[in-house]
Amino acid sequence: MSEQKLPALPMMLLSAGCFGVFAASCSGSTRAPFLIDMAGDLAVSVPLVANLVAMTSIAWGTASLAAGAGSDRWGRRPFLIGGPLALAACMSGVALSHSFWMVAFWATLGGGCSGVFTGVIYSEISARVGERQRGRALGWVMSGQSLTLLLGVPVAAWLGASIGWRGVNWCVAVLGVLASIWLLAISGGPGGSGKRPVGSRTGILAALSPVVLRLLGMGIGERVCYGLTGVYFATFLQQSYHLSLGQVALPLGVFAMGNILGTILGGQLADKLPNRRLTFAVAMVLSAGSALALFGWAPGMEITVGLGFVYVFFNALARPSMMASLADVPEAVRGTVMGLHVTGASVGWLGASGLGGIMLATSGFSGFGPLTAVIAVGAAVLALAGLRR
Repeated sequence: MSEQKLPALPMMLLSAGCFGVFAASCSGSTRAPFLIDMAGDLAVSVPLVANLVAMTSIAWGTASLAAGAGSDRWGRRPFLIGGPLALAACMSGVALSHSFWMVAFWATLGGGCSGVFTGVIYSEISARVGERQRGRALGWVMSGQSLTLLLGVPVAAWLGASIGWRGVNWCVAVLGVLASIWLLAISGGPGGSGKRPVGSRTGILAALSPVVLRLLGMGIGERVCYGLTGVYFATFLQQSYHLSLGQVALPLGVFAMGNILGTILGGQLADKLPNRRLTFAVAMVLSAGSALALFGWAPGMEITVGLGFVYVFFNALARPSMMASLADVPEAVRGTVMGLHVTGASVGWLGASGLGGIMLATSGFSGFGPLTAVIAVGAAVLALAGLRR
């Protein structure tokens, strides 16, 4: 089918999905500038507050798996609307809490609410568009995560100077309510949101084909590679070039822009090139080479920031092809598969945080390049192992 004959993408739904992913990502990422303030306010240590990331990630992955399987049985619309609304309630709970453990409870529950939404929105988008449009559609929605780095965190830091970390959580709660209202208004159209046909096989066992297992492994590898740089890039710049926290804001913006551009172009390539897994493999190999240069060569801050842009661009280029391949499963298990992917992504983030900490303690940032390159090439090998021609 030629490009001119493809139906128009459902841009209102894609925009609502992007906004919902942005709100979900903001629920955790906007906490980063306030770790010291939160620790002082709650009378605990900064590392204890930082552990909220792990708590949120575990809840996110667990809830995504359950919601994906549930959406295959009962339909996606309750999760699309209820997830952001429940997230808003949890962020309100964080803002109102005056002890660390109450903050931890509401933040962890909020991570679960984000997981309820994210996997289900990917399966909803996949159901609403044709197979040769899924790369662009999913890339559009995934860009909400990158917008969190580009806009959400800087704006949160700016607002937090006047309204504090509690006020920022109230703002995230408002984002959740707006996302829920938006999705309520537009998620009832044809082609998605409904219950699966009676008699269709659903559940995790029905979803876990060898191809899906390979794709999930590719996704975990890609998230570990991204997380190793996404989590530690600011620290790498500060240590390498003795920058203050304020001085890393612009480099982090450049890094986020590379992620956005790579995701958008990756969506285009996923729909135009004939083999998505080959596209993924090539992009991951290019990211492996970029990682070796990024962490093994430090000629100056400008070049290092440029290498960071190139690295995250290639990494983001791979993801839409992998996501579009995951979406090419029977409708009866698509929600479960997308939920499994988000669970795998949470595992990848935890793995990146743990591996990065071990690497810093043993060999410093010099070991990040080889570690990232090995994992990226491993993900590429998984992709190539599934090719039939």
